[in-house]
Amino acid sequence: MQNLSFPLDFSFKISTLSNDFSAKDAKGQTVAYVRQKMLKLVDEITVYNDETKSIVQATIKANKWIDFSATYTFTNKMGKEIGRIARKGWASMWKAHYEIFDENQKPDLIVREENAWIKVGDALFSEIPIVGLLTGYLFNPSYIVKRPDGTEVVRLKKEPSFWGRRFSVNKLSEFEAGEEERILLGLMMMILLERRRG
Repeated sequence: MQNLSFPLDFSFKISTLSNDFSAKDAKGQTVAYVRQKMLKLVDEITVYNDETKSIVQATIKANKWIDFSATYTFTNKMGKEIGRIARKGWASMWKAHYEIFDENQKPDLIVREENAWIKVGDALFSEIPIVGLLTGYLFNPSYIVKRPDGTEVVRLKKEPSFWGRRFSVNKLSEFEAGEEERILLGLMMMILLERRRG
């Protein structure tokens, strides 16, 4: 997952019981198929090359069983750890806040929700009968990935859709070595967590 053609489109499957989605590039070609293993105590995600699931590109695995501040480790197809993402527990109560670490466990990037009021509106309106069905069109959070120096690298945005199933990823700056893969794996894990929370 390097040198991809942006923007990317993440589209969840709504016809299956599992939490799966595909990632397509600007040309409409599938660049990854993400599958979350269901009914496991520890989150485990497999990233395949496409919907045939013939080649595993990477895996993402939680370090502990259901935790507010779990860390999710990225392993490439060779079995080498290439980074991890950690949810900042209490800091994420108001606005989602994650940190991405490099292969040496050093803080590398920060992911933050841009507008916390969208989450509040979604939570309130989703409880109203009938109106709650439309929140996928009305409330669309976005998340920005920054370097510690404040440089904006990527924006992930939920697109209007009935079941909250589409997200777009736009590149804002050129990637430094190793960033592209770490960012994409981090965002893939993050949207599985954030989507689950509504």
